[in-house]
Amino acid sequence: MSERESMEYDVVIVGAGPGGLATAIRLKQLAAEQNQELSVCVLEKGAEVGAHILSGAVMDPRALTELIPDWQEKNAPLHVAVTEDQFLFLSEDKARSTPLWMLPDCFKNEGNYVVRLGEVAQWLAEQAEALEVDIFPGFAAAEVLYTDDGAVRGIVTGDMGVARDGSHKPDYQPGMELLAKYTIFAEGSRGHLGRQLIEKYKLDAGRNAQSYAIGIKELWEIDPSRAQPGLVMHTAGWPLDPDTYGGAFLYHLDNNLVAVGLVVGLDYANPWLSPFEEFQRYKTHPAIRPTFEGAKRIAYGARSLTAGGLLALPKFVFPGGAMVGCEAGFLNASRIKGSHAAIKSGMLAAEAAFEAIRSGRQQDELNAYPHAFERSWLYDELNKARNFKQWFKKGRTVGTLMTGIEQLIFKGKMPWSLKNTKPDYAYLQPAAMCAPIDYPKPDGVLTFDRLSSVYLSNTNHEEDEPIHLTLKDSSVPVRVNLAEYAGPESRYCPAGVYEFIKDDTGADQLQINAQNCVHCKTCDIKDPTQNIVWISPQGGEGPVYSGM
Repeated sequence: MSERESMEYDVVIVGAGPGGLATAIRLKQLAAEQNQELSVCVLEKGAEVGAHILSGAVMDPRALTELIPDWQEKNAPLHVAVTEDQFLFLSEDKARSTPLWMLPDCFKNEGNYVVRLGEVAQWLAEQAEALEVDIFPGFAAAEVLYTDDGAVRGIVTGDMGVARDGSHKPDYQPGMELLAKYTIFAEGSRGHLGRQLIEKYKLDAGRNAQSYAIGIKELWEIDPSRAQPGLVMHTAGWPLDPDTYGGAFLYHLDNNLVAVGLVVGLDYANPWLSPFEEFQRYKTHPAIRPTFEGAKRIAYGARSLTAGGLLALPKFVFPGGAMVGCEAGFLNASRIKGSHAAIKSGMLAAEAAFEAIRSGRQQDELNAYPHAFERSWLYDELNKARNFKQWFKKGRTVGTLMTGIEQLIFKGKMPWSLKNTKPDYAYLQPAAMCAPIDYPKPDGVLTFDRLSSVYLSNTNHEEDEPIHLTLKDSSVPVRVNLAEYAGPESRYCPAGVYEFIKDDTGADQLQINAQNCVHCKTCDIKDPTQNIVWISPQGGEGPVYSGM
């Protein structure tokens, strides 16, 4: 076996999303201001920067303006200013519009931009490379390295050219060690290394249980007569039942493009529920369908969101490193926005790491980072919305009422904080206690099946490689999940990865179609037995989103 090679940097960053790239850019800015040499690299598991980025997205430019004040002159891809907000409550066949004066400020988007976040990430990568940041796409961080005293020392990239049985193919290449004084983790929601770090250092002790959602999105090219660039529409209600957290959106971009999506909280109770099918059904609503008449679907994807807010934030520093962006959970669920929070948290982490390195420290805790966060506008913003997700765990009616009271009457300065100790997977009820849901068959025009959708995500994994969707106990899917919960993994997965089939003896077994995986992480979060563990496949594999 070949020995691993290693490279040393001052800072290694895992993930080339807005948070990771903002960290890199800010580090290099500070080094230039102080006339210091600072080596920074960013590792990205996608085939290219932006390949695994998926978000709505409406972007608040506040943090970007702090990071790169002349972003407009540098032609950042924020071209479509929000021109109109609409918020609809849907019943099965009707829509009720909410007057703007009744909407809390968190649902208003004046001054924001409708963007394709993958394009924003690509532009940020260009700014980082201009500052001589090393960016390595197509390399997945597979393992965290530690010093003898337990501090993070860096990461190891995944081996390439490994067969399904574990043997080495002719093109086998061992992973490389990337060593650093500080390692910043920016993997996005439910990062597989971040999950390990939280467990190892008990970073979530004393915090609320984290809450997640799955976001499913399509990009459509619509009839020019129906295009309204800058229109931002959010909806609540149908097709989700009153006890299931979620909502949908239609964002009008330029070039006759519309992004449509549904967010479903992963604390739902009914194992018969399918977020993918709920999304397909959503498009058939009389208030939504007309937008897509004569239109063409051109892209599809899905991704988890870390939505617990301030009260569920883990401790995000530990010896040798830190977490930024959705890795930690800085998304503001009440605003349905996370990119500005990722950029700001990345800047704060960069400033703390730079000062530590300049003072000669390494692999200790960057305590200046959480202290700076607590003094920042980002903390104030998240603090105002700290109860948002907790209220909605009590149902849509209570959530809507109490969010209105907290935001409109108390202006986010409420004297109470709600607790939540129950993880999302624990909310799932046995199938016998819940009503099955009969979803209509797709028509292939407005509604679609999973496999044709995965095709549009450009997802690819080598067939003969170790399966990256691992089981702690291979008997659990049939013995527990299928027997008690009617096999929910076959429904909560938006890519058709999990399928219960009969073997040659007629016995049930779980088939894992790992090549379909779009890396949404839903299975890792929602599996009722926590038996499924998502690990990173070979670098460069998975979806290749086109500016999603």
